[in-house]
Amino acid sequence: MSAHPEGSVVRAPLVLAALLAVFAVNYMDRQILAILIEPVKHDLQLSDTQAGLLYGFAFAVFYSLLGIPIARLADRSSRMRIITGSLVLFSAMTMVCGLAVSYWQLLLARIGVAVGEAGTNPASHSIIADLYPVKHRSTAMAIFALGPHLGIVLSFVVGGLAAEWLGWRQTFLITGALGLIVAPLAARALRHLPQAAASSDAQSESLSVVVRGLLRHRSIRHIFAGATIVSLNVSILMGWLPSLLIRSHHFSVASVGLLLAVVLGLAGGVGTLLGGVIADQLGKRNPGARLLSVAGAFLIAIPAWAVALGEQTTFMTFAGLTLGGMLVAVHLGPSFAMVQSLARPGSRALAAALLLFAANLVGAGLGPLAVGMISDALAADQGADSLRLALWIVLPVYLWAAFHYWMAARSIARDLHDAADAVDAIAT
Repeated sequence: MSAHPEGSVVRAPLVLAALLAVFAVNYMDRQILAILIEPVKHDLQLSDTQAGLLYGFAFAVFYSLLGIPIARLADRSSRMRIITGSLVLFSAMTMVCGLAVSYWQLLLARIGVAVGEAGTNPASHSIIADLYPVKHRSTAMAIFALGPHLGIVLSFVVGGLAAEWLGWRQTFLITGALGLIVAPLAARALRHLPQAAASSDAQSESLSVVVRGLLRHRSIRHIFAGATIVSLNVSILMGWLPSLLIRSHHFSVASVGLLLAVVLGLAGGVGTLLGGVIADQLGKRNPGARLLSVAGAFLIAIPAWAVALGEQTTFMTFAGLTLGGMLVAVHLGPSFAMVQSLARPGSRALAAALLLFAANLVGAGLGPLAVGMISDALAADQGADSLRLALWIVLPVYLWAAFHYWMAARSIARDLHDAADAVDAIAT
């Protein structure tokens, strides 16, 4: 437990649980479009390129760009108010998506969701780094990173069933309303949080100075690169797997939701949590082992996704999906933890926002859009199989990301030592 300067007690597990719930709702509202994209495409007469723009690029641009100024504010003011206010905004805008009657209205509503969601994660990273020491930080961040998997379960199960029973418009309304229920509960759990710890020097530093201070570490440059590259695959797989199973394996929307809830939600959650715990255990003697474990996981993911995308039998596809799904977000806990460990206390929310900026603008922004464009280009010759062929892009991307985590592992020990010395120098 951590003590608030005024005497109130902050219970780290309760705060972590609240942040996890916010992240789960955040990801549910972001991901719900993936399970709804086929009925939405049918009703609004959209191409795969337009669908990729809705799910990826248009969302990612606003999410990424606004995350930086909001994170700067979180490093200087009430993180609780930023998180809960953002939660209310993106939940309300998710409900607005259900009211859209044209492509452009839905696009604007999705941008509204992105604006709200930009405010929750950087502040959450900063809070967790304040509450948990380096030796437990990968595990704590991995628990927090279960949020997307819980969000996937909610979006795919609730979204799949609601879409079949009620329609896609009512599904948006239901998922948005769930966030409005969580908001007051989160506010209560976070009410005693102190303002982010920052020295007067950190408060006055310009954005460029803070960015240069972070990027002076060789390992953080490679972590940023690896996380950005692998986010291409995460966004591609999250956005297009539902459509792949519907088109190539003839699943219903509800059955796709249940299958991916198990594969990406439950199995993925287990893999993400184990990734954080294993990273902390291996990192007790060798800090670089935290990142080497991520590189190894990506190498295992390559044959898993090759089976999932290459096999036409449902059983082998499911086997590949399960192993690949376990490894889809294994990098989150160690990556979040190491970035926070290298950042100065007064710039932790900003450090998280910069990581999310790179990962989402490049990865989430371009990945789904690129696959949609490739699929449209192949459709004339390949028909319904065009999407499956377009998804093969994920295999070389995993290898590229593994290289950067291997490079980061080589210098992380020295960079952590230098970062600790810098904090000690500020304190004295």
